[in-house]
Amino acid sequence: MRIEQLQAFLAIAETGNFGQAANQCGITQSTISRQIQALEAALGTLLFHRSTQAKLTVAGDKLLPRARKICQEWATVTQEIINLQAGRQPDLCVAAIHSVCSHFLPPVLQQFCQDYPNVQLRVTALGSDRALKVLRDGLVDIAIVMNNRFLTTSPEMSVTLLYEEKIEVLMAANHPLTAYKSIPHTELIKYPQVVFKDGYGMPRLLQEWFTYHNLTINAVMELNTLDAFRGVVRQGEIIALLPETALIETRQDNSLAVRSLSPILDVSTEKPTVNLTRQVVLVTTSDRLTIPPIAHFCNLVRHWTLDKKSPIINKTL
Repeated sequence: MRIEQLQAFLAIAETGNFGQAANQCGITQSTISRQIQALEAALGTLLFHRSTQAKLTVAGDKLLPRARKICQEWATVTQEIINLQAGRQPDLCVAAIHSVCSHFLPPVLQQFCQDYPNVQLRVTALGSDRALKVLRDGLVDIAIVMNNRFLTTSPEMSVTLLYEEKIEVLMAANHPLTAYKSIPHTELIKYPQVVFKDGYGMPRLLQEWFTYHNLTINAVMELNTLDAFRGVVRQGEIIALLPETALIETRQDNSLAVRSLSPILDVSTEKPTVNLTRQVVLVTTSDRLTIPPIAHFCNLVRHWTLDKKSPIINKTL
């Protein structure tokens, strides 16, 4: 059964004449006759009484309301896809990590709203792993997150590196570790740490780094907001390992201090290893990049990254 067969059926039911229905559909009478014959063969019954006027049979009466519904749904979805490809989508959904939402996205969002005033932007702050999951589930169009090679290797995924930033140590202003300009790992592991909850990329990144260097992370608390991190760290010896962009406000807070990590000597090469960093990437799917508003939003994000017009990019690169 094909949609044009149902459309031909509806045209004949409306006009009561094969010839008029053919003219309405823009096809020949022989073509519309073949379409109805094929439809009747598929259903195993006649749909019209052939006489001076084509009248519906009992089976035709049963089919009529459902054929109308099917054709209406087809017309609706066809128009929706046309609108989508033309950039006339009702909304665009973005999931991004908190630091990106706070410091990187605002100028991009403002520009996009000027360029596409009829597209409703919906931006949600989520942890990296959670954001990638909702992208894969089709609940958002774009994710701006910490890279997770386990969740971004599918062939349909399009991944663009935006920037890479160092991980630093957050502590109270009177913490013993403030005596160091950069903190050796031998001192770092002496203190309890507060970490992000599952669903965020940082716990996985830190665990991989600690494991690689045969270190044990002393995680005593899990939180999910930067305000909570700052509040807990102010109280005593608990420290936190956080990316630079999560520490922008902290540098203006006299009750807190930030220190870099000292490189660790790689025993096999006797050379310092690369500093602990995270990569922030833009992720979408290849089919979404064919939709004008989504492609435009991605281009805006890349533009701000490459031209270093964002305070974040200036800070992190």
